[in-house]
Amino acid sequence: MLGLLGGTFDPVHVAHLRLAIEVRERLALDEVRLMPAPNPRLRDAPQVAATTRLRLLRAAVEGIPGLCVDDRELRVSGPTRTVETLRKIRDEHSGRSLCLIIGADAAARLDLWHQWEQLIELAHLVIARRPGARLPSSGAVAALIERHADTRVAALAERSAGVIHVCDIPGLDISATAVRERLANDRCVEFLVPERVRQILLKEKLYAKN
Repeated sequence: MLGLLGGTFDPVHVAHLRLAIEVRERLALDEVRLMPAPNPRLRDAPQVAATTRLRLLRAAVEGIPGLCVDDRELRVSGPTRTVETLRKIRDEHSGRSLCLIIGADAAARLDLWHQWEQLIELAHLVIARRPGARLPSSGAVAALIERHADTRVAALAERSAGVIHVCDIPGLDISATAVRERLANDRCVEFLVPERVRQILLKEKLYAKN
């Protein structure tokens, strides 16, 4: 089974990596691909160039079993959409179980995604829920979750797509916003980002005010 975790990774931090590792271990995924997005439609524009974020991400996953980087969306000219990316990956892995990993906050806004109802036809949706996070209790997204929910991990291996599985994970209160603010104010980010990433951030003065 293949896990897919997208994001701006602006910059990548240890909570990103722990999320990928936790989901991979709990669901027995063969690997999790971290997929940096060039400029997501529903989020603020990243503060550093895509090539820099990609370099940091590759440094972050180096040596971690089962984690790798997939930069396909950065090689697309024009806007990228998750449903189109999934179609391409599905073409490459026709019978393989694909697990799109999203946070509970992203799940709550899933109906704003392009052709969002087709995502479940292309992959399983794995909703990573931190302590205290709530899923929608009404509306179209709630109905989709209720229709496709399965608590069994084995269900993900039985089909190549079509299951929504909620995975409760430990909460790490780390955000890219907080990391950027610390760097901008010349504050320590040790243990918030991987050491190799920290060294690059400091050496190149990324996210610094001046």
